[in-house]
Amino acid sequence: MPAKIPITDNHMHIDPRARGLDAVKDFKNAGGTHIILVAKPSWSLGVRVKEPEDYLAVFDETVEIATKIREMGVGAFPVLGVHPAEISKLTEYMELREAAETMKSGLELAAGYVEKGLAVGIKSGRPHYPVSEEMWEASNGVMEHAFSLGKEQDCAVQLHTESVGEPELKDIAERARKTGIKMYRVVKHYAPPLVKVCEELGVFPGVISAKGAIEQALEEGTRFMMETDYIDDPDRPGAVLGPKTIPKRTIKLMETHGEEPFWVIHKENPEKVYDIEIEL
Repeated sequence: MPAKIPITDNHMHIDPRARGLDAVKDFKNAGGTHIILVAKPSWSLGVRVKEPEDYLAVFDETVEIATKIREMGVGAFPVLGVHPAEISKLTEYMELREAAETMKSGLELAAGYVEKGLAVGIKSGRPHYPVSEEMWEASNGVMEHAFSLGKEQDCAVQLHTESVGEPELKDIAERARKTGIKMYRVVKHYAPPLVKVCEELGVFPGVISAKGAIEQALEEGTRFMMETDYIDDPDRPGAVLGPKTIPKRTIKLMETHGEEPFWVIHKENPEKVYDIEIEL
């Protein structure tokens, strides 16, 4: 029985080479209504980036998929950018400085799509695995550039980073704050249920909706969004969480928590963060 409220997944990838629109069908049939559609990493689409313009193929494909999703009656809002792990790929065949500049220019191109109304946010971050000091510094520089672009466009910046606790979130928040971006536009993708910590720092968490995480988050309030990080990778079916997860979990949790918190989580929060309309 579909919910009578909007149900939004804050971070999904849809790939026509994998399950593609069939995954969206699963999401919709389970009660899902809106998707924040995040561009896949360039290399996973077979794009070898030699210059910033090479990212355009990734961005255009994401925008095109969003159009097809909307034709199915599901809201789709693209977030475009440069995956932070790109720095490791690029430095296989270019200098670190050139890699960082290529990524920054790629983010500028993504910001252009936001300016044209084709996307609602920029994706950036820093590596989620150990890297050298120099690469870490360069990655932070790229992420800070994304925050500056987010301030210019007054749009969300969705972050893929290392696993975070309070110290890491503080560091990210400080880097964001000095660029002047509105702090609620800084979205920590794949966030743990540290709702209060994020609220104090101003960062907006997209809580990964693994078992027990949403219950934990609700104990601290409703200032978060829910996400699966569904990868839609033919080699990893169902990773990270499947497309039905958030509708099913939301409908189940409404039995004990009622509808009210989920209006905030699935409608009011994404509307504020991404400056979009979430209508049923």
